[in-house]
Amino acid sequence: MFDGVEVFSATVAVERERLGQRVTRWLQEHPDREVIEKEVKQSSDSSHHCLTIILYWRHRS
Repeated sequence: MFDGVEVFSATVAVERERLGQRVTRWLQEHPDREVIEKEVKQSSDSSHHCLTIILYWRHRS
């Protein structure tokens, strides 16, 4: 069971390159949360590419 979901998404190349840094920063800013599941999704059309990272978390005991 999880307490919350955090979604990180980017469509522009520069944002996609920085997505890992955003996730790392969020994890550092929320040490009371334990990630229990994660998903990485990629979708695209003729002109856009979207990268999404989904973290399912619960409060640490």
